[in-house]
Amino acid sequence: MGFLKGQEWLETPQMDRMAREGCHFPNAFVTTALCSPSRASILTGQYAHRHRIIDNNTPIPKGTVLFPQHLQQAGYATAFIGKWHMGGEFDDPQPGFDHWISFRGQGSYLPSQNGLNINGRRVPQKGYITDELTGYALEWLHGRKEDQPYFLYLSHKAVHAEFVPAERHKGKYAAKEFKYPASMAATGDKARGRPMWVQNQRNSWHGVEYPYHSDLNIAEYYKRYAETLCAVDDSLGRVLGVLQDRGELDSTLVIYMGDNGFAFGEHGLIDKRTAYEESMRVPLLARCPELFSSGKTVPEVVANIDIMPTILDAMGLDPQSGCDGRSWLPIVTGRGSGWRRELLYEYYWERNFPQTPTTHALRGDRYKFIRYHGIWDVDELYDLREDPLETNNLIFSEHGRQIGQQMRQRLFEVLAETGGMHMPLWPDRGGSQNLRNPRGTKAAEFPGELERLPRRPAIHR
Repeated sequence: MGFLKGQEWLETPQMDRMAREGCHFPNAFVTTALCSPSRASILTGQYAHRHRIIDNNTPIPKGTVLFPQHLQQAGYATAFIGKWHMGGEFDDPQPGFDHWISFRGQGSYLPSQNGLNINGRRVPQKGYITDELTGYALEWLHGRKEDQPYFLYLSHKAVHAEFVPAERHKGKYAAKEFKYPASMAATGDKARGRPMWVQNQRNSWHGVEYPYHSDLNIAEYYKRYAETLCAVDDSLGRVLGVLQDRGELDSTLVIYMGDNGFAFGEHGLIDKRTAYEESMRVPLLARCPELFSSGKTVPEVVANIDIMPTILDAMGLDPQSGCDGRSWLPIVTGRGSGWRRELLYEYYWERNFPQTPTTHALRGDRYKFIRYHGIWDVDELYDLREDPLETNNLIFSEHGRQIGQQMRQRLFEVLAETGGMHMPLWPDRGGSQNLRNPRGTKAAEFPGELERLPRRPAIHR
């Protein structure tokens, strides 16, 4: 978002406006940095190990209740417009939504033969997807009666890779200079205690040396991403404009959020899935002057699992049992206390992208502990206050050993409390992006902390 100055030249005037007129959550995260699991957590308020959608191929299990179903029962008109992509390539209307517009899989930025599914009817896609979805959203909003409460979920394809900007935004940032992340370094002070798997991922589908098995230029890739984001910012402005025209802007809770982060070279990686900040941190803005004042910044750790209880709270509905999240309205309005001390993160290894191992992490206000499953490597501990870029792994330090052990214990307590001690497993589906560039970096050396000479003759047990 432009006002955060991640790159000095990035412009997002509508997001900046929402931050000024509403609330910004600088510590907003997803509990799984992958499209389908994250959006399932938004819709259910549950961790992935509970709702069982752990990858982009798994459909929502039968009987799963999505929070818009509760809104329907309370008399709200509901609409879903945009990307669904849970369970493969289908785009059939889903429970909880009176009005449905979606597309198969990831969809297409430009018109394709698959087109759109509007309430079960196949319709051609006519234009640039971000603009077209926004147009459908505005049409639905214009059709609402003044006394009819409503809920709209506008789920953009953008800014999912591969990035394709709208024609009006192409080349907007072509002459700008991209600031490479400091943690992109392969060795040195910005890569202290880095696990072997992260070093090895540099030369992979999700690494800076062999990105998507190509010679992709990270700087140019980011510029295309930024140009593609411009239409999303335009969309936000158009939605706010319609609410203004209807006289409903200040009485409508508007939430802007991403479903996962994305690395552009941090730690030598691209894409998402990892428990690093760039992967699991997301933009989150909210605006509703009738609920809370403008220009607020809420530093507490909030997450995708909090969206469901927050919306139900805003609508005056009771929170649902089996929800792992909490409403953040009390901390925004200043009428609540006792917020969470840590957040669980989880990612389950995919055969399709075998570079990233099964990962569990605990993200606290100051420290983050990351545990890997099924690989012979080191875990990670970072002091986020002193080392926000996560460049100095403290897991073997004298101070870090104790903190790491405490957080490891707490991690398993949270997993046990939420039913996460049994890993979901699904059959292999699709190919595997498992190649390496023979001219790239060779395999990482084994960590010295795990090397030790034999002390006595071998004893076979």
